[in-house]
Amino acid sequence: MIREICRDEAFLAQPSEPATPEDVSVGQDLLDTLAAHRDACVGMAANMIGVARRIIVFVDGRDLVLMYNPKIMKAMGRYEAEEGCLSLDGTRKTFRWEKIKVEYQTADFRPRWKTYTGYTAQIIQHEIDHCEGKII
Repeated sequence: MIREICRDEAFLAQPSEPATPEDVSVGQDLLDTLAAHRDACVGMAANMIGVARRIIVFVDGRDLVLMYNPKIMKAMGRYEAEEGCLSLDGTRKTFRWEKIKVEYQTADFRPRWKTYTGYTAQIIQHEIDHCEGKII
């Protein structure tokens, strides 16, 4: 189901709770909502649709990727970036890592680890910041 985008900065600034198997429908809603906004958005976190759970989705090439409880385990190559967000007006400067190793759970809550680089790594970091309640 496509959900409305949350623009409440007080809500977005709250850290999200860990996702559980009961949150699978939220993951699907997040995928549906990102697909509906794909022309203007490359990633989303669950709090962007009003649900304070550690769930993110992002574009990786032609695919939409869903992660439950993502956590950056290793990061290398810090650089300055400027980012926009569907939930916020304008752009903001921040620091990102060129290469990250992410631990997460799949749609069936199996643990996985994967290394990402470049723009995909930047998107993931932005969405994990949302999970932490950081407004970027």
